[in-house]
Amino acid sequence: MSGRRGSLEVDMFLALRELAFARTRFGLMGAVVALISVLTVLLSGLASGLVVDGVSGLLRSPVQAMAFEEGTKTDSAFTRSEVTAVQRDAWQGQADVADAELLGTAIVNAKNDDGTPLDLTLFGVEPQGFVMPAAAEGRAVTAEGEALLSVSAKDEGVEVGDVVTLDRLGTQLTVVGFTEDQRTFGHVDIAFVPLRTWQEVHAGLTPGETADPEVYDVGSVVALRGVDGAPDLAAGDAAAGTSARSIEAAFDSSPGYTAELMTMQLIQIFLYGISALVVGAFFTLWTVQRTRELAVMRAIGASTRFLLTDGVLQAAVLLVGSVAVGTGIGAGLGAMLEGTQMPFVLQGQPVLTGALLLVGLGLAGAAVATGRISSVDPVTALGENR
Repeated sequence: MSGRRGSLEVDMFLALRELAFARTRFGLMGAVVALISVLTVLLSGLASGLVVDGVSGLLRSPVQAMAFEEGTKTDSAFTRSEVTAVQRDAWQGQADVADAELLGTAIVNAKNDDGTPLDLTLFGVEPQGFVMPAAAEGRAVTAEGEALLSVSAKDEGVEVGDVVTLDRLGTQLTVVGFTEDQRTFGHVDIAFVPLRTWQEVHAGLTPGETADPEVYDVGSVVALRGVDGAPDLAAGDAAAGTSARSIEAAFDSSPGYTAELMTMQLIQIFLYGISALVVGAFFTLWTVQRTRELAVMRAIGASTRFLLTDGVLQAAVLLVGSVAVGTGIGAGLGAMLEGTQMPFVLQGQPVLTGALLLVGLGLAGAAVATGRISSVDPVTALGENR
């Protein structure tokens, strides 16, 4: 064991010595890896920000599953689906369902008191139901024509007491409060309104217009919460004639969610691949330039394993140091971007995962590149190939 430890110490000494000797080359390579790390952190924050900005209204709700109209396509299913109170009652009758409520969704254009245009997503919910969030500022919704808005709507100049008028219909909503945290859907601030108000908007009724009783019998989906964990969706679908999905699966039904997330993931995958190729190419050239030195070391008795370990240790020191510096810079830049108009949220786990992937893939590229050490001929040190 002591012999192996001594060999590793020698490897580390030689690796650090060569890093110091060729510090300009390794410094440039380290700068490239650090810049890739910065970009990885920023992309991670942007991807997380897009998720929060796209589905925070669902992400931060107590809903465990959503039951859509049977046969509704996944893309933008919230705006295409329509379920009834009968289907809600069928779900409520399931033994493992604690709460089942109709939830209505609609993206609308509106104007504030001063004529400022607003984009809102109406969430029609039962005022005393489990889906309605608490008011952190102002008060809860208690009557028709009132709205509880996402706190992010304050950035648009909306205040408690303002009257928001929906375009085309002229329906007026009085802002009575704001949620504690951001609640958005499809990158649009949510306005939680009574289900009856949403049903009238959904039916296209203008203020004062008489509605048929059937208008108050529909919603976009049935919001579900289980007794002990998520309910049995297959059994509930069979009883209600719906197509239920877990809340995480329902994210895909938010407008543009899947396309945005897949785009960011594809960019990140290419970035990891580029990182591995760049590190591998660098160490390939570095190994070629050191061929004669490596041959000399082989000639005086150095094993292939010793030389391979030396090369991989160089890559490890370079990658760990560069990724740490780049991640730190990226986190600093990300902290400045949070709270701006850009949908950016730094989360520890995605950042750490990205950093580990950069180091791991970089080491894989370096290991492949330094593998050519095993083919170095000690006779080269004697000048045979001159």
